[in-house]
Amino acid sequence: MELTGVSRRQLAYWRQTGLVEPSEVTEGGHGRYTFHDLIALRTAKRLIDSGVSLQRIRRSIASLIQFLPTINKPLTEVSLVATGDVVLVFSEGAAFDALSGQEWVFPVAELARDVERLRRTEAADPVQEELFPGWQEVEGDEPSGSGQAA
Repeated sequence: MELTGVSRRQLAYWRQTGLVEPSEVTEGGHGRYTFHDLIALRTAKRLIDSGVSLQRIRRSIASLIQFLPTINKPLTEVSLVATGDVVLVFSEGAAFDALSGQEWVFPVAELARDVERLRRTEAADPVQEELFPGWQEVEGDEPSGSGQAA
């Protein structure tokens, strides 16, 4: 509970409903969670904290097992990201909707350029042009600080 932020009640409910079950159960009925089980618990908790319902998580898991037949435990075997009410899956260099299987295309080259630009300017003070693209001073005018383009 301490490692995952999941309450005792949530653990019991998720175990009972099969969302995340412990890999081992003692003779006394106590669950023993492995490292992979802890990853699944944290993933489920983060999805819920991001606003994804338990029903959507369950449907996503069932869908992923169907779309990706080599995957048995999607909460630990692929990267899942919640974007609003959509659960995106990152697997083998592709991103797709967990429920529909529809692939999402990201402008990777553009993102890479933005990341590199941010890394270069991280330590430097921002320049007016970086804060307000398209802003230019008119020759002889002092910047007014109004943020309006001349």
